[in-house]
Amino acid sequence: MSAKALDGIRILDLSRILAAPLASQMLGDLGAEVIKVEQPGKGDDARQYGPPFLHGTDADGLSAFYLSCNRNKRAVTLDFTTDRGRDLALKLIEQSDVVLENFRPGVLDKYGLGWTDLHERFPRLVMCSVTGFGQDGPYRHRPGYDGIFQAVSGMMSVSGVPDGQPGAGPMKSGLSLVDILTGLYTSSALLAALRHRDRTGEGQHLDVSLLDCGVASLSHFAENYLVSGEVPQRRGNGGFGGIPSQAFECADGTLIFIVATTNPQFSRACEAFGHALIEDPRFNSIAARIEHRLELLEILEKIFLEHPREHWLAELEARDVPVGPVNDIEETLADEQVRFRGVQMSMHDQALGEVAGLRYPIRMSATPVTDYAFPPRLGQDSAAVYGELLGLSPDEISELADAGVI
Repeated sequence: MSAKALDGIRILDLSRILAAPLASQMLGDLGAEVIKVEQPGKGDDARQYGPPFLHGTDADGLSAFYLSCNRNKRAVTLDFTTDRGRDLALKLIEQSDVVLENFRPGVLDKYGLGWTDLHERFPRLVMCSVTGFGQDGPYRHRPGYDGIFQAVSGMMSVSGVPDGQPGAGPMKSGLSLVDILTGLYTSSALLAALRHRDRTGEGQHLDVSLLDCGVASLSHFAENYLVSGEVPQRRGNGGFGGIPSQAFECADGTLIFIVATTNPQFSRACEAFGHALIEDPRFNSIAARIEHRLELLEILEKIFLEHPREHWLAELEARDVPVGPVNDIEETLADEQVRFRGVQMSMHDQALGEVAGLRYPIRMSATPVTDYAFPPRLGQDSAAVYGELLGLSPDEISELADAGVI
């Protein structure tokens, strides 16, 4: 087996639900050893986030939600609120490069497992704390989930149907977008912290806030406001740059998304439309099309209703105009490009056989990601991990289990 990019890195993952587990899964894909630590008898709440459950039952805690962010991990159970559990946790931490957690600020401090205590004891350790609002500030103790952060961050304010139209109002993304973006930010920050540790020998604490990540993800929307002082308004399926950049309904009731914002693109699109709109002074430049946006969109909406989607895809693609169908997930996974790229992979489980999932999306020439271990059942690796890393005997492990410590 070829070496993986993160071979030799061990992550002790105390986190639950989505954002932090997604970050550790990505690092596990890249070759890190991820040990998922869960509460005995209960486990990660995400195990019960169904239906759907694999094979229709929640008995094994294998919800589709859980499967999406917990592959390539080993799972142990541990109650670190007990004295013996805390001692085991410290022994595991001693042999780890990273501790990843998403408890509310101060929770781990009560058990001597917070950053101050761990940094003093293990100066090379990288600790990453993922919380809703961060480790400080007036909201630090508030609970929160993805939808709340889409709302508070302003993300919802720029999504949804524009005012004055049917169904107008802010709209939450269907995806758990802040969780997913936070997972991405977290994984890259952990890699940077490990690079710093390897160079200097010094660990550090990463304070990751879902609110911070949500606000940072506003990107050019926020910069537009900072430059202009104008609050961005919702544009439904329309973009915030040039025009057109949005979805249109076709004659067969399907939707198509076109981006033809530059003059060469718009000119070629006009050839497909059969209308010389580029010659109209209202539409002959990027600035003019933005200024007369509503007039142009009204014209284009009527044009696209003249033919079905396949007609427009063929005509626009033939003229090198960026365009694509608005697919549902079934259509996406059946798309010939998606299938050619092998975005869907398979995870093998001895009891259940092959289970489909989505692969790590980056192709790496020297350290490709090829292995996808099935997400672990609750505590399935407790005996192996405690035996291998801590040298506990089978009798000691059984006694700890009987005592409810693991």
